[in-house]
Amino acid sequence: MPATFAHKTLSIRDIYEARTRINRIVRRTPLVFSHALSADTGASIHLKLENLQDIGAFKVRGAANKILSLTVEERQRGVTTFSTGNHGLAVAFVANTLGIPAAICISNRVPKAKVERIRRYHARVEIIGQSQDEASDHCRKLQSEQGLTIIDPFDDPHVISGQGTIGLEIIEDLPRLDKIIIPLSGGGLLSGIALAVKSIDPKIKVIGVSMKKAAVMYESLKAGKPLLLPEEDTLADSLLGGIGLENQYTFQMTKQLMDEVYLVSEEEIAKGMAYMLENHRMIVEGAAATCIAAIREHGIVQPGEHVACIMSGCNVDLSLVMEIAEKYANQQTS
Repeated sequence: MPATFAHKTLSIRDIYEARTRINRIVRRTPLVFSHALSADTGASIHLKLENLQDIGAFKVRGAANKILSLTVEERQRGVTTFSTGNHGLAVAFVANTLGIPAAICISNRVPKAKVERIRRYHARVEIIGQSQDEASDHCRKLQSEQGLTIIDPFDDPHVISGQGTIGLEIIEDLPRLDKIIIPLSGGGLLSGIALAVKSIDPKIKVIGVSMKKAAVMYESLKAGKPLLLPEEDTLADSLLGGIGLENQYTFQMTKQLMDEVYLVSEEEIAKGMAYMLENHRMIVEGAAATCIAAIREHGIVQPGEHVACIMSGCNVDLSLVMEIAEKYANQQTS
């Protein structure tokens, strides 16, 4: 099931090539059975623990695939990116591992915990404005003035293919997969995984989940074209940011490959984070908890289904985790 564009065709071959390219940097993460969620729903639900990547998020896959595809000259000049946090962290980590200069452009909305972790990998951090779109404008200025290569957070064939390696691993570990639930933002994660699993079995259902606040891809799909929306404060801060008015790949891929999409509230996200603490003794960020929220609050899985749920990351301020645990954790036992 290749995805064809005017200037590029993406197929499962690209995803296999990405896996070969990134395996020296990226971990193969476990797919674990959730006794709690399975008991709650009657389905067989497995969690893909991308929160166990070295940077605490799946974004390292796409960033590694893109950076490792650069020429020697491009690596020497350096790279830059714009991010709501996790992609910037991924680019900083990969660039530091390979000895490549990196400039990470982020907005003032990016949580302090993510900013501090980016700086640990010796990247130059430039904080601009109140949105990923403003950070993107500054990033393109650095590209123009300094010759840096932009590592796009999602709308890039190498990034999409890198994220798609998650789909290969899930199918190998759970061949009877019926449905996969994926946090939805710019669409790079969903596009890559959906391309991988539907290339193997088109009957596998792909479900996207976003927060209700500033769900840009959701609103863009409704409108039939990419939109620009103001960002809002949300627990799922990793899912903030525009999809680009000139989006080349992920808008069409999400439209073609996603079967259903759900939006979840801030309270539902908080309860999802608390549920993971209570039942799995695991900290996940709000973006990952959107999937838990959709399962528990919106009945998106059916008894007997074999389901994979992407735990996309764990980069969240501990003070917020403690606040949520105090308010909700005792309510979340199965």
